[in-house]
Amino acid sequence: MESKLYHFQKTYGYLTKINGRRVSLQKCESCSSQFSWSKIYKSFWWAYKPIECGNCGVKHRITILGRFTFVALTMIPMLTFMYFLTPFNNIIATIGTGSIILIIGSLFTPYVVQYENSP
Repeated sequence: MESKLYHFQKTYGYLTKINGRRVSLQKCESCSSQFSWSKIYKSFWWAYKPIECGNCGVKHRITILGRFTFVALTMIPMLTFMYFLTPFNNIIATIGTGSIILIIGSLFTPYVVQYENSP
């Protein structure tokens, strides 16, 4: 018995389209094996650790544009809220809400950052 999410992806392709382009996870440039969401996500939080393809063993590292994308989706919204848009007079509430914004932004990053083969 297959899950509803798997059935949806199998039937309709991908979950989301942005500007007519389907949003999917990065694939290996050598063998076209798709990286897992968790493998990409973990690489962000370990100082942009290179990702190794589980199929062919080729290492991929995040591009400079990918690093800027990560910062644009995580740090910039958090800092903008904390310094300019906060409605709270309480520093703990401000830091807590800023942290939630950072986490939510980081959940989307595996779909939009780009990796390339390591030299």
